Amino acid sequence: MDKRVALTVPLDGYTLAEHADLVREAERLGYRDVWSWEADGLDAFSPLAVAALGTGLRLGTAIVNVFTRGPATLAQCAAGLAEMAPGRFILGIGSGSNVIVEAWNGGVFRRPATRVREMAQFLRRALAGERVVFKGETFQVDGFRLTRPPARPVPIYVAALRPGMLRVAGEVGDGVILNWLSPEDVPRCVSIVREAAKQAGRDPAAIEITARLFVYVERTPALGPMWQAWSEGDRKAAVAAIPERVLDELVLRGSAEAIRARVRRYLEAGIDTAFLSIQTGAADLAQRREIVRRALPALAPGG
Repeated sequence: MDKRVALTVPLDGYTLAEHADLVREAERLGYRDVWSWEADGLDAFSPLAVAALGTGLRLGTAIVNVFTRGPATLAQCAAGLAEMAPGRFILGIGSGSNVIVEAWNGGVFRRPATRVREMAQFLRRALAGERVVFKGETFQVDGFRLTRPPARPVPIYVAALRPGMLRVAGEVGDGVILNWLSPEDVPRCVSIVREAAKQAGRDPAAIEITARLFVYVERTPALGPMWQAWSEGDRKAAVAAIPERVLDELVLRGSAEAIRARVRRYLEAGIDTAFLSIQTGAADLAQRREIVRRALPALAPGG
């Protein structure tokens, strides 16, 4: 499968209005995709809408939460992006955390693997324009049909960290979205995904393996236990809290040349698409903007 280097959006320090120029510049520099995310900042669809109308880049959500939007609403959001970028949009879904689902959105974080599996099954039918009657274990839908279904199929990718969700990705996903792993972890994750696909009667080789890689151009001091920060949705604090002994395994840092070499290690280990999340610990807004702006050409493919 073709190897791709992509960017995470939105970029730190820049407004969405400014992203129109930024994503055009990213495309000129050789980045192939932009992938969004959402936790406590912007929603995952808005940054992609900016890129959809101004570039020919591939677009992906990494990820939207299967608990915080209803099934029909999630299908409608995906259909909107697919209409703006026919054949270029990937819907990445995942379960998030109990903090995001329960403390912030008033939901119930229950049976996440089942919820993701069932949402993927529903979305595939809904985005194909079917009238869907779905009776699952975590939700039910009675007679929903998109009146403006996408003209071209929308691939569905599943975010996974642990074996159970990796198997779900293999069973129902067109791709898997990984993060918080070292290059040495990649073969194990890929093996679980592809074996699950094989057992489900699907083509294991057709599943795209993607990963978000955290690039720290500058880093703040450790702020506490990494996983506690991650579970609370504070991803920047989570990165800052990683113990020094494992920092080099999970976070890309150093010179631009060293970071690009590290990206190549992930690609050689089995990642098909690596999307870089450029982070900085700079407190000053102007400094953050300058660091991010300089990082774009420095980390570009072949840069």
